[in-house]
Amino acid sequence: MAWFKTQKKPLTSEGRRDLPADVFKKCDGCGEILYRERLVRNLHVCPDCGNHFRMPAACYVELLTDPGSFEETGADLVSDDPLNFADLKPYPTRLRTAKEKTGRNEAVVTGRARIEGIPFALAVMDFAFIGGSMGSVVGEKIARAGRDALERATGLVVVSASGGARMMEGIFSLMQMAKTSAVLARLHERGLPYVSILTHPTTGGVTASYAMLGDANLAEPGALIGFAGPRVIEETIKQELPQGFQSAEFLEEHGMVDRVVDRRQMKASVATLLRHMQAGWEGRD
Repeated sequence: MAWFKTQKKPLTSEGRRDLPADVFKKCDGCGEILYRERLVRNLHVCPDCGNHFRMPAACYVELLTDPGSFEETGADLVSDDPLNFADLKPYPTRLRTAKEKTGRNEAVVTGRARIEGIPFALAVMDFAFIGGSMGSVVGEKIARAGRDALERATGLVVVSASGGARMMEGIFSLMQMAKTSAVLARLHERGLPYVSILTHPTTGGVTASYAMLGDANLAEPGALIGFAGPRVIEETIKQELPQGFQSAEFLEEHGMVDRVVDRRQMKASVATLLRHMQAGWEGRD
């Protein structure tokens, strides 16, 4: 009879409780819906499965440095457009959009800091700035961070997150591979420690230069690390690639990465390495 039936009204936007789009985030690893504030407190690591989300450059600076110790350098350096490059958009337009999006002038932030009281030079790449691509200014800032470490006799730490060389700058971008590698060679000659941290993703010319030249190469769990993409490699060698190829864990197993480190233990791991290697260098004098 009619009085036993519930008349259901269609669900409309008026009858639904709207939540801000940035309140929750779905984990790519386990599919859980995570409260963003809780995720941020956990350093952008899923508390259920340990999946490492991409983390902003500023958060890495905060993670790896003692409170109040970071002094940014080279923030005023900006890219030019030497090739008058344009694809779907002119290069200057892409640069302007990236600056507005990230609030910084380039795809890397550099500076001086301390980690557990140990002075060191730091460079952190920002994937949000044109995919963390390496242009002439990125290379210059990393080279300057290396030279600063040489002058102050400290260690250098670089956190990489990049799609590779910046095509809009052509050969000017590729030149940065040699420039940064030369500075790292000088650090090696002096016996000063260089710790490279590879995050998701680290690819292209960045992988082929400073990202893989650390005295210790650390990687975050699940990070994609490689030069060319898997599809390009398969088409080139005409072979199917192994499961998990180019993952941080695969590279560790095959000796290309020294250790896969959970982000929540990264600061302690880097401090231990710098302390040990710095002590070894000081003991040589």
